[in-house]
Amino acid sequence: MSSDRIVWPGERSVVPIDRVDMRLHDGQHPFQIAEADAIARNWSLETTANPALFNGDVLLQDEVRLENGVVHARARLSDFATLLWWLKQRQPVSGGIFVASAVPMSSDGALIVIRMARHTANAGKVYFAAGSLDRSDVMPGGQVDTLGSMARELLEETGLSVAEAVADPQLYATAFNRRHYAFRLFRFPMTAQEMCRRVETHMQTDPNPEIDAVYAIRDADPQAFDYDGLTRIVLPFVFGNPRDIAG
Repeated sequence: MSSDRIVWPGERSVVPIDRVDMRLHDGQHPFQIAEADAIARNWSLETTANPALFNGDVLLQDEVRLENGVVHARARLSDFATLLWWLKQRQPVSGGIFVASAVPMSSDGALIVIRMARHTANAGKVYFAAGSLDRSDVMPGGQVDTLGSMARELLEETGLSVAEAVADPQLYATAFNRRHYAFRLFRFPMTAQEMCRRVETHMQTDPNPEIDAVYAIRDADPQAFDYDGLTRIVLPFVFGNPRDIAG
């Protein structure tokens, strides 16, 4: 088995999957070792520009492959400073990230997206609630609870619980430029207006909100907001509009 292996059927293709089998392995991520000096310099610049940043732990992957409907991934415990530097690589040649995202849909057919607040690393980006996998997602034995992360991030960022919704039976995955995603549609018994109001109330009561706006989306127009790469893929997938899905 190679130390860094990415096997995927095609960039930005959406594929149905059965599950994600991700396990945490010991040792530092090879990217973190090789780029240690650059990571430290970049973190100094990042925190000077935004002192609110916190160097918490995150999981980075050094192997991701899709085989027979199962995403197999090997993760290493790393930190946010390493992730930020990795994200700055225009064409990364090692490492990878994996994010699990809930896609909430209202009873009247809108998808609910959020905008990241100014103090966050992704300020202004509009996307479905999601976050980096971290130590809290690792279960006894080293299995990583990707679906649990999906539910946790939605609740923490929006106040919406997947327990309130009907989960689509199908799980999907997509990838581009060594960024890998699993996502599932959750249909809520609320209108878009009601869901947005719920999220706005959550923002007002959260002492340290990560988001500063919520929107109900009904088409795949890529120019409507500053969408992240996953949202640019999910919107045309859901609404049947194949326009620009570039990340």
